[in-house]
Amino acid sequence: MREAEKLVEYLNECWTPFHAVEHTVGKLEGEGFEKLSERETWKVVPGGKYYFTRNASAIVAFAVGGKYEAGNGFRIIGAHTDSPCPKLKPVSKETKNGWLMVNCQNYGGGLWYTWFDRDLSVAGRVVYKSGGKLKSGLVRVNKPIMRIPSLAIHLNRGANDGFKVNFQQHMSPVLATSIKDQLNRGSSGEQESKKAKAGASDGVLQQHPLLLDILAKELGISAEDIVDFELQACDTQPSAIGGAMDELVFSGRLDNLASCYASLEALTTSLGSLGDDDSVRVVVMYDHEECGSCSAPGAGSTMASDLVKRVTTACCKSESGKSQLLEIALQKSFLLSADMAHAIHPNYADKHESQHGPQFHKGVVIKHNANQRYATNSITATLFRECGRKRGLPCQEFVVRSDMGCGSTIGPIVSTKTGMRTADVGIPQWSMHSVREVCGCDDVGYAVEHFRAFWEELGTIEKDLLDSME
Repeated sequence: MREAEKLVEYLNECWTPFHAVEHTVGKLEGEGFEKLSERETWKVVPGGKYYFTRNASAIVAFAVGGKYEAGNGFRIIGAHTDSPCPKLKPVSKETKNGWLMVNCQNYGGGLWYTWFDRDLSVAGRVVYKSGGKLKSGLVRVNKPIMRIPSLAIHLNRGANDGFKVNFQQHMSPVLATSIKDQLNRGSSGEQESKKAKAGASDGVLQQHPLLLDILAKELGISAEDIVDFELQACDTQPSAIGGAMDELVFSGRLDNLASCYASLEALTTSLGSLGDDDSVRVVVMYDHEECGSCSAPGAGSTMASDLVKRVTTACCKSESGKSQLLEIALQKSFLLSADMAHAIHPNYADKHESQHGPQFHKGVVIKHNANQRYATNSITATLFRECGRKRGLPCQEFVVRSDMGCGSTIGPIVSTKTGMRTADVGIPQWSMHSVREVCGCDDVGYAVEHFRAFWEELGTIEKDLLDSME
């Protein structure tokens, strides 16, 4: 239960990928991790703990085993910080029928109907001017300021027969009434004219002055100083422990912040055994998984291979010995692609393959797909199972029905680009991609312990299995 409570605290801090990375940095620095810059030469030593970020929305944390030597393997748990959501368009300002509306675009494949009639706000990154220099800062407006209201059933009698969301038409939140805004600040035309004379950027003039005022207050700056932003709509209802027996986690963004939390917690709590480890323990939290991972901070980037190359090179004692060490290290490495899994839903049990219906409270799920939508194979599945078995941890299996399409993860992407052995695993959940998702409290704890076992038990188990294959 304690792990679930800590997950809830984590979720309530991490509204966006930017906030997830910021929170992770604070946790790592509290554990003595040293910040590295990809723009500089790295000095890495056995026993050291380090991290670096990309775009402030993705982060890599790694701890070098005390017995590590260049050419040894990396044991990586990869997750992602992003979740489906409405994101504000570059020109977010629009007025309809006396209402200030906020133009949004769909990010990822969300269950968009679940966003209606929720108490919404905004969070993300803002670029602004300060002292003649450009800076960026994070904002999270904690009170509900927006809403996407449903149409009354009296005006849409067929709503319960199936409502198809048109994102362009239906998913613009209301911010305020025009008349209240004008009474509060004078005519919007006068305000925009004043901003233009003050030298405000075109980006500022494309946003509602009211929204800019809210953002400026959060940052402690003037609205005229705001240059640009990357904001998303967020549900303000806090994450919580729920269910009659306090056995469930109710929250948005479980996919995939629950995996980010579990991997980070496993890393920081396993540091006591680092001295006897001959590998590098790694957590990678990518961005942009929900839209295909093709970005600099995404799983389609060079983050994993760059990490292996730079650490291997930094720890190599001989220039002549560097040849082929990268390739050797990649082949010795192992990636756990940690992303949430589909638990069997009691009202839709027919949507699951009859022999592969993961349940709450029964452990981490190993995900399989013959067409490589998941990267698991018999060897990587066995290794992961055995790590858990050594600690008495339960484990489950999932494969999608043969007459249904299968989702995918970062696993096939990273394994293709690096050649690493990979297993796809995850905590079972309901309501994936909804504004409010559900998972089991016990499974959060199982995930943390299983991920710790991955780092602490894999070496011995792996050697036995590989020896038998030669």
